[in-house]
Amino acid sequence: MNSLLDFCILIQSTAVATPIHSLDLFIILGYLVSLLLIGIYFARKASESMGNYYLGGNTIPWYRLGLSNASGMFDISGTMWLVMLAFVYGLKSIWIPWLWPVFNQIFLMVFLSAWLRRSGVTTGAQWINFRFGTGRGAQLSHAVVVVFAIVSGLGFLAYGFVGLGKFMEIFIPWELVNGYLNLDLDPAYIPHFYGITFTIFAVIYTLLGGMNSIVWADVLQYLIMTVSAIAIGIIAFNAVGANGLVTPEGWTSPFFGWSLNLDWTGYIPEVQQKLKEDGYELFTAFFMMMVFKGIFVSAAGPAPNYDMQKILSTRKPSEACKMSGFVSVVLMPVRYIMIAGFAALGIIYYERLDLLVAGALDFEQILPSAIDQFVPVGLMGFLLAGLLAAFMSTFSGTLNAAQVYITHDIYLKYLNPKATQRNLQIMNYVVGFIIVLVSIFLGMAVQNVNQILQLIVSALWGGYTASNVLKWYWWRFNAYGFFFGMAFGMLASLIPILAPQVLDNMFPAFQESMQVLFFFPVIFAISLVGCFVGSYCTKPGDMEVLAHFYEKVKPWGLWGPVKDFVQERNPEFVENKSFWWDVFNVIIGVIWQTCLIAAPMYLVIRDFAGAVIATLLALGTTVVLKYTWWDRLEQFDD
Repeated sequence: MNSLLDFCILIQSTAVATPIHSLDLFIILGYLVSLLLIGIYFARKASESMGNYYLGGNTIPWYRLGLSNASGMFDISGTMWLVMLAFVYGLKSIWIPWLWPVFNQIFLMVFLSAWLRRSGVTTGAQWINFRFGTGRGAQLSHAVVVVFAIVSGLGFLAYGFVGLGKFMEIFIPWELVNGYLNLDLDPAYIPHFYGITFTIFAVIYTLLGGMNSIVWADVLQYLIMTVSAIAIGIIAFNAVGANGLVTPEGWTSPFFGWSLNLDWTGYIPEVQQKLKEDGYELFTAFFMMMVFKGIFVSAAGPAPNYDMQKILSTRKPSEACKMSGFVSVVLMPVRYIMIAGFAALGIIYYERLDLLVAGALDFEQILPSAIDQFVPVGLMGFLLAGLLAAFMSTFSGTLNAAQVYITHDIYLKYLNPKATQRNLQIMNYVVGFIIVLVSIFLGMAVQNVNQILQLIVSALWGGYTASNVLKWYWWRFNAYGFFFGMAFGMLASLIPILAPQVLDNMFPAFQESMQVLFFFPVIFAISLVGCFVGSYCTKPGDMEVLAHFYEKVKPWGLWGPVKDFVQERNPEFVENKSFWWDVFNVIIGVIWQTCLIAAPMYLVIRDFAGAVIATLLALGTTVVLKYTWWDRLEQFDD
């Protein structure tokens, strides 16, 4: 999701576009027509109920939802960034995505997806009422979550469609298109034209078919990307075999010391400057802070976006866990075959790449430049259709999530509680079109809203963690604690934006991007103060509400008084004693996921010993998880 917001910053390309072959255009057009057919096919089923529209009626198999979720994470800008990381850092790049953190899927897989699905709610905002009740504090907390979901969704949609337009402009020259349209269009708005055009297709199939339409479109996208990734991997594998791969010492190893110790000086000197700019040299300190932040962000559970909606769409809690685990299985190997392939091709044929943007080197341009240089006719159509589909997947999922918060948590809750299904269907369409129109307007005015949107979204996301950790694990944490924790956290998150000199004084030895990471504990601590102040300055939550939540979700943590209350009424209730099992499975799961990333990278660069070791570790941890996690999943359905 963050990558969509950053897209227009990552892609400011001035590359000279090469006319695309008619076969590639035909493939892209075929994909777009397929989306429309999928939307039309599922339109009737989606109109039957809110559950069908937003959650697919909770009838979609977990493996199909897993493919869909993986497709939504296979985005263009994130892939560009990962290709750049693999190019510069080699196997050490497998750790840097922990900034997101990528291992949050393991926390979801092991226990959090089941806890969330057990709630039986439709949205993250509705979950707030399930956890905190309906009092004044719950209303404030509910409002914060709704605002978070809508504002962040608008930001992602606005920046995403402009970024897509800039990317596609490289491969589909405006001169070619305008030969048929004959429009007098300002060159500055050409990316917007492309973005609006492709957005229309995403809007139609999303509004018509709802979650079922989104999932089937995502499955199609995943198949396209898999074919493309394997083809790129084979091209790179053969290129490495024919030319070798000349890289600095340590590039092919995932291990590191206190310092990174990569030296590109005698290889590609420009990359050495990139290393200095990134500021990852003190890699152990960077790694430790990523782990610290990653654990808390992961323990908070999913934000109210398309990831949460996919979890809530599963048929039962055990399948929610299976779905989250399946994301790593289908996403990591395929994506990293492509990433390693483009990185290897970029190193071998570096002199042929056009990485200049506004007169300066931009290593994020490795992906589009490599596509232009090395991908043959036909395959380019599949690859561009896949990358286009990646945008469609994230766009449609984000649109669906934003719709549900406005229709369900504002219109149905406050404006028309007795709305009929027909009313809701019409409102879904109206809300969807309004959201898209607003996001397009913001995208058209991107230079004017850039700072405001980044400020709002950064503040919202920065203040999200502490409150959303405590809501799962501590009974005394109430609705006012949630609200004030979010508010304090958001205010603290504004400091790096409004007063960057504070970070310069606190962390003078680190680059700006690193300073923001090291400031996370400060934001987290300030947010915690808000959580404790809000909770202890007000009465505890209603015990009936807490008991209902605890009995249904069965979380572990500091729930002693609530557990006693529940067991007094229901002596047969058994508390969740799986804490240490879950901790063990998270550790094993992170090792497993990391091996799924490393093995295809080793294979593409022809480091067969590394590929075998990573594969054996992946298989070994799979066997362990079979007995310690998979075989125990049915307990979540009790």
